[in-house]
Amino acid sequence: MAPERTPLRRIHRRATHRNKAINRLGAAAVEFALIAPLMIMLTVGLMELGRMVMVKQVLVNASREGARRAVLPNADSATVISAVRSELQSATVNTADIIVTPSVLATAAAGTPVTVTVSVQANNVSWIPNPMFTLNSTMQVSTTMRKESL
Repeated sequence: MAPERTPLRRIHRRATHRNKAINRLGAAAVEFALIAPLMIMLTVGLMELGRMVMVKQVLVNASREGARRAVLPNADSATVISAVRSELQSATVNTADIIVTPSVLATAAAGTPVTVTVSVQANNVSWIPNPMFTLNSTMQVSTTMRKESL
């Protein structure tokens, strides 16, 4: 003969089931506490990597645009630097160093290679206040084209 179920047994069963649910919630909280910092760091790191790739592409476009202006027959360094700076404004890159070689473009003969170099410190364009991985690195891009004739 099977024992008859009493209300006391039902209450005990419900309490045990409730405790198991609470234990599972506690385990989920511990797992989240362990994994969340890693996931946040991974997400921020990927965002920073994406920013660096974007800035590198902006530097490439700016140096190419500067070189296109520099090879024109009546170009001067101030115009080239101005063109490069206006291209860099789109990505809020304000601290770039721009070097045009040769520095006096007006006297350069046709066919002379003209190089526009754009460089920026990675920590100046980082979205993270104190980046660990890009602290001392410099992103530099150069574009060389031949001077056009009249």
